[in-house]
Amino acid sequence: MVKVISLSNEAYIRLKTMKGNKSFSDIVVELVEEKRGKRKKSIMEFVGLWKEDADYWENFKKKIRESRNKARLREVKF
Repeated sequence: MVKVISLSNEAYIRLKTMKGNKSFSDIVVELVEEKRGKRKKSIMEFVGLWKEDADYWENFKKKIRESRNKARLREVKF
């Protein structure tokens, strides 16, 4: 079923710039789902999220490497 709605010029322009190859309906559904917190996020949205904490993560990786180097493998006899 199709419904007709009216938008301000500003709303239309904003939706049109978001649209790409998608339909206006798809964009509206995505926006509503995002607002409700139901939209699945792309992993690309998280790229660079912790870049300000680069020193922390480098130290974290260093500690992991150190603990792995200390670990000994068990010898298994068959």
